[in-house]
Amino acid sequence: MDDILIKSPGQIEGIRRSSRLAAQTLDYIAPLVKAGVTTEWLDQRIEEFIRDHGAVPATKGYNGFPASSCISPNEVVCHGIPSPHVVLKEGDILNIDVTTILEGFYGDTSRMYTIGEITPLARKLVDTTRHCLDLGIQQVRPGNYFGNIGFVISRYARSQGFSVVYEFCGHGVGVEFHEEPQVDHAARRNSGPLMRPGMIFTIEPMINQGRPTTVIDRKDGWTARTSDRKLSAQFEHTVLVTPTGFEVLTDANQEYHLT
Repeated sequence: MDDILIKSPGQIEGIRRSSRLAAQTLDYIAPLVKAGVTTEWLDQRIEEFIRDHGAVPATKGYNGFPASSCISPNEVVCHGIPSPHVVLKEGDILNIDVTTILEGFYGDTSRMYTIGEITPLARKLVDTTRHCLDLGIQQVRPGNYFGNIGFVISRYARSQGFSVVYEFCGHGVGVEFHEEPQVDHAARRNSGPLMRPGMIFTIEPMINQGRPTTVIDRKDGWTARTSDRKLSAQFEHTVLVTPTGFEVLTDANQEYHLT
């Protein structure tokens, strides 16, 4: 518990501004995500937008990562490297994950995009994953256990016939890119540390059509794919624990009410 940073009011406001920009970046890129464009082209537009708004992309150069966003289509679970060779096509689903650094503060968010008509199974996977994120967020309040986030996420995902990736997790964020605590998306009820006002972290469930396991690309050392090459989906928000509940800092469209 002592390793989990309680943010000051000034830090919270800085993280809030950066988080808002990260969300606005995903709004900006949405109409550009269509069949025939490459993931590299999308990444270039994302970097331009972030820099035009006085921020820098946190992933660019992070531990050697070469791009300004992670773009993960279809069977790619996370950390997909944008490429000139990956051309989006009808029926694709993809996650775009951006983290901004604005005036020294981090905001981290991702969402799913779909290209044209997708299969009913892909639609169910995307919708289930979004609901998993919502269920996890509803667990955020002072005095609750972090493990209850993963407990409700995994219970719902499995009830829908899907699996939960356990090899990657959410994390504290704001002053650094990755902070304590680790936020697991599959966990025992009432496990882990307790939430306290001023804590800020991501919830970012990765839900798979098939097996929950992943394989890292040996060539680039980043791209994580489902081990059975079946579909995966992910949504992510940065969330603040308030004195009475939560605030979704990356909620640019006011989809969540403050609690």
